[in-house]
Amino acid sequence: MEVTFTDVFQAGGFSLPLGKKTYVMGILNVTPDSFSDGGKYLDPEAAAQRAFEIQAEGADIIDIGACSTRPGAFALDPAEENARLLPVFKAIEGRLNIPVSIDTVHEQTARLALDYGACIINCVSGALNPALLALAAERGAGYVAMHNSGGADKTDTAFPDGVVAAVRSFFEKALAAAARAGLGPQRLCFDPGIGFGKSYTDNLCLIRCLREMKTGGCAILVGASRKRLIGTASGEAKPENRLAGTIAAHTIAIAGGADIIRVHDVAQAVQAAKTADSVLRQV
Repeated sequence: MEVTFTDVFQAGGFSLPLGKKTYVMGILNVTPDSFSDGGKYLDPEAAAQRAFEIQAEGADIIDIGACSTRPGAFALDPAEENARLLPVFKAIEGRLNIPVSIDTVHEQTARLALDYGACIINCVSGALNPALLALAAERGAGYVAMHNSGGADKTDTAFPDGVVAAVRSFFEKALAAAARAGLGPQRLCFDPGIGFGKSYTDNLCLIRCLREMKTGGCAILVGASRKRLIGTASGEAKPENRLAGTIAAHTIAIAGGADIIRVHDVAQAVQAAKTADSVLRQV
């Protein structure tokens, strides 16, 4: 399939024009062990209520996951992942007006989420799973491909040509893999994978150099919310106290071409994104 350029991110029946505004993706962790809010929304009723709050706070997308990717987290069996997610998806089915993303590396879980109305697959594995790409193509879903060179535990990956070149090369491979699966660039979003197999300086470089990684005109997503690099840069040890640092990092990312920011603190991120857009995009 010939690779073409795009200026829109399409997910199911949703179409998000690129370059006109920054989209805020609100995080909903249905986990007992996420690094900053583990256990808070493990109860299906609490998770569903938070989903409605995320929409009310102005999020453009909601990203739901049941498997923590924090340093030291254990892999989750798809059956257990589905058991956590199913009651939540049943509770919110048909009750949200924004795109719902499923954060998973498992085809079985992605399929379940799509059956209940999700329209984006957010895969953090870095593996370019052909089955997940084919599923996205089959169902008309959007697909987020994240660069991951070792997970959150690994911080010493060597990038002989530099981390920016490595990430851009991955994005180019993802574009080609998606095309082979029948998934067009308008349904692709690329995530440089802040905090996944990269050093502190690598992470800072990625936030600083986003435009150099733009590939195929596809959307770029940045997720630095509450992460370790924010703590290292700011000196704040507690993830829940890293809002100001998160906003600073995401504002720099917006200035560098980020289309979507993935956040825990939705209302504050929406306000920051609107302000940044007013300055940078003149909207």
